[in-house]
Amino acid sequence: MKAPVNLNGKKILVTGSPGFIGANLVIRLLSEMTGGQVVSVDNLNNYYDVGLKNYRLGLIERAAKNSNVAHEFIKGDIADKNFIDELFSKYKFEIVVNLAAQAGVRYSIENPGAYIASNITGFFNVLEACRHNPVEHLVYASSSSVYGGNKKIPFSTDDKVDNPVSLYAATKKSNELLAHAYSKLYKIPASGLRFFTVYGPAGRPDMFYFSATKKLAAGEKIQIFNYGDMKRDFTFIDDIIEGVIRVMKLAPAGEVPYQILNIGGGQPENLLDFVATLQDELVRAGVLPSDYDFEAHRELVGMQPGDVPITYADSSQLEREYNFVPKIGIKEGLRSFAEWFSSYYNY
Repeated sequence: MKAPVNLNGKKILVTGSPGFIGANLVIRLLSEMTGGQVVSVDNLNNYYDVGLKNYRLGLIERAAKNSNVAHEFIKGDIADKNFIDELFSKYKFEIVVNLAAQAGVRYSIENPGAYIASNITGFFNVLEACRHNPVEHLVYASSSSVYGGNKKIPFSTDDKVDNPVSLYAATKKSNELLAHAYSKLYKIPASGLRFFTVYGPAGRPDMFYFSATKKLAAGEKIQIFNYGDMKRDFTFIDDIIEGVIRVMKLAPAGEVPYQILNIGGGQPENLLDFVATLQDELVRAGVLPSDYDFEAHRELVGMQPGDVPITYADSSQLEREYNFVPKIGIKEGLRSFAEWFSSYYNY
């Protein structure tokens, strides 16, 4: 059972707005809504280049100037309960999209505290605020990492996900459990979105396609894990945002108004094929010379701790209930990224 949600004229909170998904979502809302207010929040930490976050904020500000929607960015940390409580009390949000989180599987191995603060305490603060300031819909980011070493493919939201292989994955699974409890106890309509390997222009520099590009452009070697025997369900950012918008507009209803959805491309790509396409597009965009010696700049290595050999989304529920299927393949997606990279870094 679902309840329609009209975004126009609403007060919407987007946490993690200078982040990759957050910025693109805010820009889309500013371009499509005919009125209302979008408040975006982030602590602008230095997990990766703050300059890139400020660049995305600049894109949001540019979109806001041409929008009928009021926009305000507020610097703050969702792990700060007083900050969140005051924010909700002041703005009386009707829709909340929680994308703020400490990201990254490998970083969680060395820096577990950052994940507990943002992904557990921060999310709890958001849930509590939604409890005391009722909202029409809470949409929050989960992750394909919750599937861990799941051998059954494609990954379905009906699968058991009790064996995370990283702390990051454990915190995302915890978010789903917390949201379910709050949804049942306090009737908060909540949708958790398991994102699958999101990529595109102005993406996260710690993601493989971005970090590999920077290394290749600097003449350094890239490492391809598990000797290239890896598959990822790469999902282009525009497809992700389309999925998020559609979910925002249709909230779960009923006795327990709660759901988990996969958002993935649905076509796992072999990592070596993905790298070959990336290299072609980097040459086309002028980031690399046409005679670049790729074989000399890549090294096949073993599996990284906390990593998994394959991700593969079963997004049939999203297709069935929201009439949505991702459309952008890796050639088109990587071309868009390569052209942005060339422009941003002045190649």
